[in-house]
Amino acid sequence: MNELLTPAEMARADAAAGNVAALMDAAGRAVARAILQRYKPCSVLVLAGPGNNGGDGKVAARYLAQAGWPVRVADAFTATIEQVQRAELVIDAIFGAGLSRDVSPQIADLLRAAKRIVAVDVPSGVDGATGQVRGYAPQAELTITFFRKKPGHLLYPGRGLCGKLLLRDIGMPERVLEDIAPQAWENTPALFTLPRYEATSHKYSAGDVTVLCGELAGAARLACAAARRAGAGMVTLAATTPMVLPEAGLILRTDPLATLLQDARRHTWIVGPGLGVARAGDALAQLIAAGKTIVADADALTACTGAPEKLRGTAIITPHTGEFVRVFGEIGPSKLEAARRAAATTGTVTILKGADTVIAAPDGRAAINTNAPAYLATGGTGDVLAGLSAALLAQGMPSFEAACAAVWLHGEAARSLGPGLLAEGLPAALPQVMAALG
Repeated sequence: MNELLTPAEMARADAAAGNVAALMDAAGRAVARAILQRYKPCSVLVLAGPGNNGGDGKVAARYLAQAGWPVRVADAFTATIEQVQRAELVIDAIFGAGLSRDVSPQIADLLRAAKRIVAVDVPSGVDGATGQVRGYAPQAELTITFFRKKPGHLLYPGRGLCGKLLLRDIGMPERVLEDIAPQAWENTPALFTLPRYEATSHKYSAGDVTVLCGELAGAARLACAAARRAGAGMVTLAATTPMVLPEAGLILRTDPLATLLQDARRHTWIVGPGLGVARAGDALAQLIAAGKTIVADADALTACTGAPEKLRGTAIITPHTGEFVRVFGEIGPSKLEAARRAAATTGTVTILKGADTVIAAPDGRAAINTNAPAYLATGGTGDVLAGLSAALLAQGMPSFEAACAAVWLHGEAARSLGPGLLAEGLPAALPQVMAALG
């Protein structure tokens, strides 16, 4: 159930499913059950809006009352702040994920007055398509949504405002997805299959990755370490000068790029980490002209400032927000759609990094990642992601699947290490995470 539906797609699913009364009863019962399981009996106020969201809230009130809880239902447009303040728990059933206008100051004041909030579908004010806040949205402790999650559940700031997010089955038939054909997913292993070694595999069949290295070698070395741990059979650090290598199995070459390009076995390249903007731009152009499989990161992206067309011919690009803005312009209200536009413009799978990393393919497919812990926010972790991506490409994974796998594995490796992780510790954590997938 990792497909994501926009509010418009969810409305189509509702219409195709029919039997609105039964679905509303199941949704309200799911809300009530979630509350009964997580809270002690207390006074509850349901703030109900005029649509299906309000209907779900009223059904939840009925089931809570049947369980002996003191429950009141109030029309959100006539309720008073005093009513809200008297309640120990407020069920926010005012607006659902399809809200198309800003929340009014009156509704915002009501929600601010609540001591604790459980939200139906989304906290009112969160745009289900983008995760952005329309005027105001409260902090919920618990949010219950139905059938499929929305992008706004996974994209910040909406993701943070949902609190604990529960997805509940309310009996909607799976067949409604056939006509909708969703093009966005939560990033999970359901989206990819990792490469497997065959009995006849050897170091070249397992993939060859070459990482261009500048005077600041740390970033390139991190990318190399990740590529080796992720299964690439041969990994080369292509430097301008001799240096001492920290890993015995890592190959060092100091030949000119033109010479290295003559080796047909060198299919997959990483260009950008620690390379310097001028050299990265020149190398990127040469690699594209040679038809290589390229992961472009860091300085290679900065070299394309204001000129995204220079990235055409790469396989995966991995910009953080600052790099993305330099190349493509402002992200705008939807991180998901921004990544899709970048992918379509360049013809390249785009990994728009962050706490809610988005992976987008040129054909419109996209995934939103949810397993990356906050302690990935340390220097060098992006270089590890570039190495991971390249290794999976080198082993034959399609670009979109390789990018989804790299981002997910990156997050799981970080979770396994816990707080205080260093980027150089991530590669060593990868084998165990990959083995767990079977």
